[in-house]
Amino acid sequence: MVVLREGACPGLDAGLVGDLRAAGITTVEDVVSSDIEELARRCNVSYKALFAIRRVLLAQHAAFPVSGADLYEELLSSTAIVSTGNPGLDKLLDSGLYTGEITELCGGPASGKSQVCFAVAVHVSSRLKQGVVFIDTTGGLSAGRLLQMLRAETSGAEEQMEALQRIRVFRLFSVFHLLDCLCELQGGGLQQAAAGGGGSVKALIVDSVSAVIAPLLGGRQNEGMSLMMQVAGVLKTMAKDFNVAALVTNHVSRGLGGEPQAGLGASWGAVPRTRVLLQRADGGHTSVRSATLIKSSRRVGGGSPCGVHLSFYRMYLEMCVSTSQPCHIREEFDLRWWTRCEERPAGKRPTPDERL
Repeated sequence: MVVLREGACPGLDAGLVGDLRAAGITTVEDVVSSDIEELARRCNVSYKALFAIRRVLLAQHAAFPVSGADLYEELLSSTAIVSTGNPGLDKLLDSGLYTGEITELCGGPASGKSQVCFAVAVHVSSRLKQGVVFIDTTGGLSAGRLLQMLRAETSGAEEQMEALQRIRVFRLFSVFHLLDCLCELQGGGLQQAAAGGGGSVKALIVDSVSAVIAPLLGGRQNEGMSLMMQVAGVLKTMAKDFNVAALVTNHVSRGLGGEPQAGLGASWGAVPRTRVLLQRADGGHTSVRSATLIKSSRRVGGGSPCGVHLSFYRMYLEMCVSTSQPCHIREEFDLRWWTRCEERPAGKRPTPDERL
C-alpha cells in the first residue's frame, strides 16, 4: 500500500494530508475506496478538488483496466503456430510450437532431442522463410548436419545457402555466457539476427539448458538456483515480447519408482508451458521415437490416445492463469522424416506407405 504524502500529486498539500489522516485516510487505497462526497464533508474540503486528486491517484497507481475481449483479440493477433515439419510431432503439440511460450523436449541420451532441434531450425528457415536463433551448449551442432537436412527440403544450392543464413548459431558452454547472450539478444540483438538473413526470428532454440545449469545445482552451490531462474525469466520475457517460439532441451532423471522425470527439479518444472518426453521405440534399434506429452496448457487428460481439445477461448484462460494440465498423450514419429532425401524427390514428404 502506498502511503499518502505531501506532493504525491497536484493539490495534495500538507494541510490536506493532515486532514485526511485525521479522518482515518492514510493510504492511496483509502482515498480510492472511500465515498468522495462523504470524505469531502468530513475533511471540510472542496468535493471537486478531492475528486480530481482521486482521479490522479488512480491514474498513477491503479492498473489500467482491459476487457477480456480485448485480451482475446490481442492473443489472436499475436500468437502464431510454428510447425516442426513432422506431422506426428505437430499432432502431439496441437499443430506445432506456439509463439510466446516455452516448449521443452526432455529425454535421455540418443533420444532425439538435438535431432528434433536441428530439424525445427531447418524447417523454419527453409519452409517458413523465418529466422532462427540456435544456442548450442553441447557442441553437437554442425553446418554439415544442417546442410544434409536442408537437402531433404530443397535441391537448390542457392536456397540451401539462404536457409543457412537465416540460422544464427551461438556456441556457449557456461550459464554465465548463456545469460550474457540472452540479455544481448533481448536488448536488440534479436532484430539484428533477423536482419542478417532476412525474415523475422520466429524460433529461439537452446540445446540444452540442463548442460550448463545442472552442474551448478545441488551441494553447496547456492547460486545455481538463482542463475537457473534468471535464465527462465529472460527466456519467458523474450518469447512473450518478441513473439517467438522458445524450444529448449532438458535431461531426465529417474524417480523413486524408476519412471523418467525431467531434470533441473521442481522449480524449473513451472517454466515450460509444454513438455514432451522423448524415448526410443521398438527396443531402440530404429529411428522411431516415442513422444509423450506430459505437460500442456491446451490438452487435458490422457484416457484417449488423442486427448481432449480445449476451445481456443478456454485455452487462453488456461494461459492467463499459467496452469498446465497433466496428460500422457503419446505419438510415435520417425527421425528420418526430415532426412529421407535419397528415397524421394527433393522437397517432397514421404507418403504414409513410404513411412511404413
